[in-house]
Amino acid sequence: MLLLNFAHPITPAQRARIEELAGQSVERVVDVPAQFDPAQPYAEQARALVEAAGLTSQEWQTLPLLVNLPSFNVIAALALAELHGRMGYFPTILRLRPIAGSTPPQFEVAEIINLQAVRDAARMQR
Repeated sequence: MLLLNFAHPITPAQRARIEELAGQSVERVVDVPAQFDPAQPYAEQARALVEAAGLTSQEWQTLPLLVNLPSFNVIAALALAELHGRMGYFPTILRLRPIAGSTPPQFEVAEIINLQAVRDAARMQR
């Protein structure tokens, strides 16, 4: 599985938890820092952000991908739109949560969420 990381670096403990939850190994992590210029249009920057992952059209559509989205909501929404357009479906994403009482603040992997399954279930409510 390929982990696209648009957020803070993934720690060894987080990677181990991801592999445990996913039931498969993370073969590669692609780190793409999400730093946007607030004076420029965000849609163009989101396109460049996703493009910076360096995947081919075939890889977007065939590789098992897991995505750690940027934490800023507008950037995350735009990244999802770009990812869906390239992949043809919504990606599976990570949800991290703070570890209570940790100093300095630390985060653990809370769950892996299949957004396409969430979308498909929501279609049944139409």
